[in-house]
Amino acid sequence: MNYRIPPYLQPGDKVAIVCTARKFSVEEAQPAIALLESWGLQVVLGQTIGLDNFQLGGTDAARAADLNQQLRDPEIKAIWCARGGYGTVRIIDAIDFSPLEQQPKWLIGFSDVTTLHSHMHNLGLATIHGIMAFSVPSAMEESKTSLYHALFGQPLSYSIEAVNGNRKGSASGVLVGGNLSILYSLLGSESSMDTKGKILFLEDLDEYLYHVDRMMHNLKRNGMLKDLAGLLIGGMTDMHDNSIPFGYNAQEIILDAVKEYNYPVAFCFPAGHGASNWALKLGTIVELEVTDNQVNVAFS
Repeated sequence: MNYRIPPYLQPGDKVAIVCTARKFSVEEAQPAIALLESWGLQVVLGQTIGLDNFQLGGTDAARAADLNQQLRDPEIKAIWCARGGYGTVRIIDAIDFSPLEQQPKWLIGFSDVTTLHSHMHNLGLATIHGIMAFSVPSAMEESKTSLYHALFGQPLSYSIEAVNGNRKGSASGVLVGGNLSILYSLLGSESSMDTKGKILFLEDLDEYLYHVDRMMHNLKRNGMLKDLAGLLIGGMTDMHDNSIPFGYNAQEIILDAVKEYNYPVAFCFPAGHGASNWALKLGTIVELEVTDNQVNVAFS
């Protein structure tokens, strides 16, 4: 499949901020608005910003209608999800992605937004895994700068120090993935992606180690780990164990799940729920190189 890359942003372009999951107030949006305006962009707050439906940013109908409106609006060049949590899967089947056939536009977010990344990948659309509007006050400068580079089509490549447990090698392929728990929850649905020949990125937060093991084995049983070109692991943040230890940490669980396959594996990439969340252009080709000393990720 040929993946369509939306036009990169230009100063003056309009970016919409919407809630697909948890609620987000107008006051909370101010740092994100200031950031986008500092980049020369115009900000459009979706109708869900400020809505309060218990945890969610409005009812399912309201959140679906807001996202659909931004997808239809030809003046909107990118859609920035306000925050994650939970709720995107409740509206995914009510979203009309057909306007993107004529006018692809960037969709930005992480965590629960993996539902959209995965579904849009199946439609042949590139998206950006990166900080959300909610993240801006606490986001490190590199995370914000990397999002700017991704959105404006500037060169994007990363080098990090190697860690113990990496598996050396080089790979080239389309980058896919996101939050492990979300990808696991999508298995068997039309939003679950084909990973064959691709570089899979995974990250997660606040999970019990036995559940990480369960999820990795279910990805494996569904064929998502067998024919990868490479595996890139971001933050496995704030993992938990039971009073009787599971016996393996997250890295060991992942290595055990892929031990019979032969492709490079890199851990501790600064993307996900940790302090750093560097932007990744999903649905685009990346070169992954894992050596004794470093890991290089370069986008075409």
